[in-house]
Amino acid sequence: METAALDFKPRPSQQVILSYMAGLMGVSAVPGSGKTWTLSCLAAELIARGDLEDEQEILIVTLVNAAVDNFAGRVGHFVQQMGLLPNLGYRVRTLHGLAHDIVRERPDLAGLSEGFQIIDDRTAQEILQEASEAWLRSHPDALDDYLVPDLDAYKRGNLYRTQLPDFVATLAGHFIKQAKDLLLLPDAIQHKMQRFGYPLPLVHMALDIYFDYQRALRYRTALDFDDLIRLALQILRLDRSFLERLRDRWPYILEDEAQDSSHLQEQILRELAGPEGNWVRVGDPNQAIYETFTTASPKYLRHFLRDPEVRSYDLPASGRSTPSIIKLANHLIEWTQNAHPVVTLREALTQPLIRPVFPDDPQPNPPDDASKIYLVDRKFSPADEIEAVADSLGRWLPEHAEATVAVLVPRNQRGFEMAKALRQQGLEAVELLRSTPATRETAGALGNVLRYLGDPVSPTKLATVYRVWRRHEREEPDLKPRLDWATKALRVCRRVEDFLWPRVDRDWLADLDIPEHLDLPERNALRGSRVLPTLYEQLSEFRDLVLRWQGATLLPIDQLLLTLAQDLFDQPADLAIAHKLAVALRQSTQMHPEWRLPELTQELADIARNERKFLGLSDDDTGFDPEAYKGKVVVATMHKAKGLEWDRVYLMSVNNYNFPSAQPYDHYISEKWFVRDHLNLEAEMLTQLKALHDDPELFLYDEGQPTHEARREYASERLRLLYVGITRAKKELVITWNSGRRGDSQPALPFVALQAYWENREAASIPEDSNDLSP
Repeated sequence: METAALDFKPRPSQQVILSYMAGLMGVSAVPGSGKTWTLSCLAAELIARGDLEDEQEILIVTLVNAAVDNFAGRVGHFVQQMGLLPNLGYRVRTLHGLAHDIVRERPDLAGLSEGFQIIDDRTAQEILQEASEAWLRSHPDALDDYLVPDLDAYKRGNLYRTQLPDFVATLAGHFIKQAKDLLLLPDAIQHKMQRFGYPLPLVHMALDIYFDYQRALRYRTALDFDDLIRLALQILRLDRSFLERLRDRWPYILEDEAQDSSHLQEQILRELAGPEGNWVRVGDPNQAIYETFTTASPKYLRHFLRDPEVRSYDLPASGRSTPSIIKLANHLIEWTQNAHPVVTLREALTQPLIRPVFPDDPQPNPPDDASKIYLVDRKFSPADEIEAVADSLGRWLPEHAEATVAVLVPRNQRGFEMAKALRQQGLEAVELLRSTPATRETAGALGNVLRYLGDPVSPTKLATVYRVWRRHEREEPDLKPRLDWATKALRVCRRVEDFLWPRVDRDWLADLDIPEHLDLPERNALRGSRVLPTLYEQLSEFRDLVLRWQGATLLPIDQLLLTLAQDLFDQPADLAIAHKLAVALRQSTQMHPEWRLPELTQELADIARNERKFLGLSDDDTGFDPEAYKGKVVVATMHKAKGLEWDRVYLMSVNNYNFPSAQPYDHYISEKWFVRDHLNLEAEMLTQLKALHDDPELFLYDEGQPTHEARREYASERLRLLYVGITRAKKELVITWNSGRRGDSQPALPFVALQAYWENREAASIPEDSNDLSP
């Protein structure tokens, strides 16, 4: 069927991809190149060719759950345009969702019972933290050789109480993740260490915690997400007939965001495709920004693209940004490849360069205006940088109420500070940060309310519901005391009926002795344009809500959940999660019509605990639409901004601490002040683990060398992160730097290179007042 018959008009480079018939194909796609549309259209074309048998599907694998919905919708749209039925002939899954499908079909090959569960990241972190703290208590001196030698008794004691427990848990977490990616369980590592016969304190520490962590999982009959990937690959390799059935079921595999694939993830798809299979991998190695946090690496996609058996193509044309912003992003690639002072970093960014689209393109580049790019050379203090950006937005927003704008920061804490400053100026900030009302808590909040509604006379459960309702106050120092006081008061309420259905002689709320100091300061403090209610007024409102919720228990479970969600949440992501949960519970009631609130509450907990990553229950996976926030300032980390775009973008804190370049004067977040010789203990430990995996009898380890290699790898990733930040901007871009907390940070080396290039460009027109971040 002719692609031209669709409302998607492919560019010449996209048409090459759509002509794919079979075999291995790799596609390197620049930001804004329309890769999702292209891959979705290719899936529809493969379905429309009529080569699939009745039970066969196109398997589309992507990174996050939001992309699952996006792909499914676009493929269905194309399929309908071709006159075919939607939702047939294709399956869209995250890699974790695919692994879950495989393990659920053959749990016996993984040594699992039918009733196994999958713990979420939060539960895994809690188990890890407990195991790490227990290890530290049992080995109080084990890490002394790695600490700076001049720690006095007070500093050492404080370090062991405050920072070391989290640090050890972080080290152990990375060790466990890497070990599972190498298919190494604790017993195997222990055996290899016995063969090696040389003390490795860091590996010993992490291995002890790994043993305890796995024991805790076995006690729960549970897996973590890394186990899920590991066991899925194990099953495919153990049961050849099962693998052949899957290969027949999915004769074509289309992989998106392939630059973020890990070794095991790549192996799973390689097994499913088979030696003669049909596998299309699309991604952008220049947007691989998760190496620091995961086992993902762009090297796997790069190797695939260079394989002589793979037909490799580029999607270089992008209509997202103005030509000037494209030139700036391209210069970052060219400078990195040709002029970076550290030769080993010159492969951090690769071709193709971004190419503007032709003028008649359906998505043309915005009109060019080089004067809308500001690389501010002023040396700000951290506080001054925030004030300058807030002032700039205060001038810019009134004249751009229909435009989108984002402030992108390297770390969450910087984003919190920026959002606070914007609100102090009366500007509305939308946080896309770690601590925004996390959708991972959505299921828990709803579950707590359902648990109370199933036992409506329990004061303890009522107090929990109150805390859920006022959960945002936990993070506000001036409001937390009254939240704690009200929660405690409800918990000791002897008769809940006297609160919810008061009588003249029994009115718990009227008789409640509320301390004055909990109300007067807040009563006089304006929050926006609204005076805070007294605690009495707040408890009265809570009573009305609870009575309404009790009345709503007569509704079907999905309607009850949506009713609760409307009162509990105001963030679109949370409401979207509530909708997914409502649909899931409705399906459960259709299968189990006898279930009542206690069973449904437990089912909600099971869904939240076991399937969060597969149903789209992570706040990273719920999707975010910048167009829904015109005239508001989105504050996000640069990592969270990947895949998004705004008319105007501010990139903050582009100094040599947040964006080091492996120079002698650079500092690194992974090198802790309390560790001797600036060692990166994570890098040292993982190098030892990998050496043990490769061949313990040929073990070579030079202390300090892994730290230097980690610096280069981190600098490579930060170059890609800067590239991602620049390419989020459609029309206007502002880049600033600050001197850091200690006042000794310098502008990042790539920032200096970009600034020199921009100032020397004949076409550039930088206003004299650009240091003031003028709109």
